[in-house]
Amino acid sequence: MKWTISNQLTIGRVVIIPVFLLVFYLPGTTGHWLSAILFTLAAITDWLDGYLARSRGEVTPFGRFLDPVADKLLVAAALVLLVSSGQAPAALAVIIIGREIAIGALREWLAQRATVVHVSQIAKWKTAIQMIAIATLLLHVDLAGVSMHEVGLVLLWIAAALTLWSGYEYLRDAWPELMDHSEE
Repeated sequence: MKWTISNQLTIGRVVIIPVFLLVFYLPGTTGHWLSAILFTLAAITDWLDGYLARSRGEVTPFGRFLDPVADKLLVAAALVLLVSSGQAPAALAVIIIGREIAIGALREWLAQRATVVHVSQIAKWKTAIQMIAIATLLLHVDLAGVSMHEVGLVLLWIAAALTLWSGYEYLRDAWPELMDHSEE
């Protein structure tokens, strides 16, 4: 494994998850602020590690493997915390986590068949809105008279809709491979 800056950022995102889990349970607004800040920093590294890897020509097999795993672990951990604390509807978490598992499996299967599935623009928007929604729900305070909880819920509903849409796009694009009977 090449120990690139982008790989270090990805590993850092995995390492921060237990700290994020602990901070979430700190009492009062301290837990809200710190968990939102940690999640936001981790979300920024998601964008940054990909940017650095591509711009510096340091894309590695390890990074291609661990980056999506780190993202899914971070999002799943945050959604489970939000649902368990009553801050987010379980149905939205199931949609988001379920899609991530299904599309991750689909991408892995397609990779074994040497078929590349590119990330769509909708999927990129889904990820951005999802990260903002989760950070806002974690914050769970009012800022300038605006409930971050309500803003976060609206954004999470939008993210869930985009999750379904992008999941449909992946399945639609992979459908010919899924229906290929040449290996039977």
